[in-house]
Amino acid sequence: MEDTQLEQYVTKMMLEMGVPAHLKGYKFLRCSILMAIEDMEVVGSVTKLLYPEIAKKCATTEQKVERAIRNAIEVSWTRGNTNTFEELFGYSVLTGSGRPTNSEYIAQIADKISLELRKEIAQVV
Repeated sequence: MEDTQLEQYVTKMMLEMGVPAHLKGYKFLRCSILMAIEDMEVVGSVTKLLYPEIAKKCATTEQKVERAIRNAIEVSWTRGNTNTFEELFGYSVLTGSGRPTNSEYIAQIADKISLELRKEIAQVV
């Protein structure tokens, strides 16, 4: 799959999750998910690998990246489609559970997209 197609796929998923495109964290979150799809290892070390890489690419600080992603997740968690969250995480804001951490959120979306892409590729072959 081409990079632009993958970006479109991630963007579609983020919109389904209720992440508003006008937030600064939207761009950082999309970049994080794309990086995690390529290499899931980055999710295991967000503070040492993921945030520094995004901060470098976007000419900002690691702290601002982390905070913007957290804010985007908080907004999507409270405003997003609860059925989508139930399906993806097994819980949602309606169950009274706290929102997922940045790394959990990124890992779950990246994993779901990876699985869907593999399923699509298998159907073509």
